[in-house]
Amino acid sequence: MTSSLKRPALLALAVALAAAGSARAAETMDHGSMDHSQMNHGQMDHGDRDQAQPSGHGSRTPIPVPSEADRAAAFPQLPPHQMHTGSINSLFLMDKLEYQDADDASVLSWDASGWIGRDINRFWFRTEGERANGKTEEAEVQALYGRAVSPWWELVAGVRQDFKPGSKQTWAAFGVQGMPLYGLETEATAFFGENGQSALRLEGDYDILLTNRLILQPTAEVNLYGRNDHERGVGSGLGNTEVGLRLRYEIVREFAPYIGVTWNRNYGNTADFAREEGEDNDEARFVAGIRFWF
Repeated sequence: MTSSLKRPALLALAVALAAAGSARAAETMDHGSMDHSQMNHGQMDHGDRDQAQPSGHGSRTPIPVPSEADRAAAFPQLPPHQMHTGSINSLFLMDKLEYQDADDASVLSWDASGWIGRDINRFWFRTEGERANGKTEEAEVQALYGRAVSPWWELVAGVRQDFKPGSKQTWAAFGVQGMPLYGLETEATAFFGENGQSALRLEGDYDILLTNRLILQPTAEVNLYGRNDHERGVGSGLGNTEVGLRLRYEIVREFAPYIGVTWNRNYGNTADFAREEGEDNDEARFVAGIRFWF
């Protein structure tokens, strides 16, 4: 009888516990749903607040569209370059005006050039020479017409007049000058003189910028002749060469003192003529001078 009373009691306790668990689960679900809805409500309120902020406080002022006056002020009309306006321009360059310490005597040497004209057609002149012991040993002047055939090349033609050595002599001159590589100045000129004399001169120099003002300039010159000319001391074939190395300092771009060395050498019949006159065929010289242009 006792066991029969215990069974109904246990069943009643189990039913009560199950009911309590169901009620608790339902309460938990309701609380989670309420939290989720509150979170969504908070997010919606936050978005509404962002949208409700004044436009001047939360956004940038738009950039105004430039007007014609703004464009004119930013991009003014520039004058054309003088080289392309048809105006006449000019340049004078004293490339070398220097003292040379030669074996026999001190030498004053010069090498100058210049032009006047427009961007396509120009008149050129060149002059070079030497004075030693107060006497002019070598001197020549060239007058040339030049026409540009490309941005970096120019054809030249004209006359050359020699004053020394020997008697005066006039040559016809034809050549080309320009820059095959950036900064490499080159000249190649053929000359046709009196009595069937001919010559070819090749020249080149290059500026190496050590600093913005300190510049090292190697130079080279080669002279070839078509026939012997004993009076002027030149022989057929390769006559002579000169290479130099000069270091200049540009106090301003238009004016620069310099120092350097040159090496001169005669060849073939030209060397034979020099030996007859008691001259050296192979000579190094210290040089010091100035370079200027305007």
